[in-house]
Amino acid sequence: MEIDKNKRKQRGKVKEQVVFPVAENLDNMPESYHAFINDVKQRVAQQRLKTILSANAEMILMYWDIGKSILEKQENEGWGAKVIDRLSTDLKKEFPAMKGFSPRNLKYMRKFAETWTDYEIVQRCVAQIPWRSNITLMQKIKDPELRLWYAQKTIKHGFGKDMLVFQIDTKLHQREGNAVTNFKHALPPATSDMAQQVIKDPYIFDFIGNDAHLRELELEKQLLTHIQKFLLELGQGFAFVGRQVHLELGGSDFYLDLLFYHLKLRCYVVVELKTGKFDPGYIGKLNMYINVVNDVMRHPDDKKTIGLLLVKSKNKTVVEYSLSGFKNPIGVSNWQNEIIRTLPEEFKSSLPTIEQIEKELGGREL
Repeated sequence: MEIDKNKRKQRGKVKEQVVFPVAENLDNMPESYHAFINDVKQRVAQQRLKTILSANAEMILMYWDIGKSILEKQENEGWGAKVIDRLSTDLKKEFPAMKGFSPRNLKYMRKFAETWTDYEIVQRCVAQIPWRSNITLMQKIKDPELRLWYAQKTIKHGFGKDMLVFQIDTKLHQREGNAVTNFKHALPPATSDMAQQVIKDPYIFDFIGNDAHLRELELEKQLLTHIQKFLLELGQGFAFVGRQVHLELGGSDFYLDLLFYHLKLRCYVVVELKTGKFDPGYIGKLNMYINVVNDVMRHPDDKKTIGLLLVKSKNKTVVEYSLSGFKNPIGVSNWQNEIIRTLPEEFKSSLPTIEQIEKELGGREL
């Protein structure tokens, strides 16, 4: 019995000696540690993202290779849909832990290889895009150059599938860089080109509802209520600074609607909202706001402040003449609170023209 007691005491002593290290309090760490740990965290996060992107790229390239092989067999040996069904069954049996070998997805792989025939483009561009987004590009865009344009934008701006669908449906390729501006005269060439691409026309605020009698203050509140969606529609690089920013000038109070800072352009962006059509007087007031921001808020390292006037409608010629002579960079764009979907091309030719309708009705009494 004494021996058993001694054994128990020895075991207890051994257990008591196993002590796990306790992390030091952050307050006791060297000052440089905080910057060091943040740097390490950033490296780990970047490497993790690279690993995920690398795995995605390898999978996309594998899908393209499988799709190309299926295409070749169909073209050279006349393989039909039954072979794809059989291929699906065999691949799922051999690789039960892997997803993506359904008959439907194998057909997408075949379509993928048929859509993107240049392997270098696949490797350099579309392999960097998630598979669901690649399917979206194949389904919604027939024109090869336009499809590549949206693929590049997806990579540049990090569009998810839903955002990609939205940008295609709202014709981003027609809206980007389409605003009426004086940037060519007010900014250096390199900055002018970049700023022109940043501004869209029109902006789509479909998230605010379709109230035709929306007041400017209500519009402003709605945009800030949906600030995340608003920033997504403005585009990459916009950081929100403030709303109804108070400016005191000559003993009078002024309030600019919205103030942003663009991280790539390195400048403030003053946004004025109007719920009606364009009026030349709006430009003068916006120009004054830009002058005050440049004088009071702009840092010496900041570029020239840009003004963006959002209106419900405008006449391009009137806007161009209104902007003439102003040295501050100003852009004017429409905004709309619903997606205007155009009629598909295949249906347009089947509809009668206005002239045909008038001719048809011309000989009848109404």
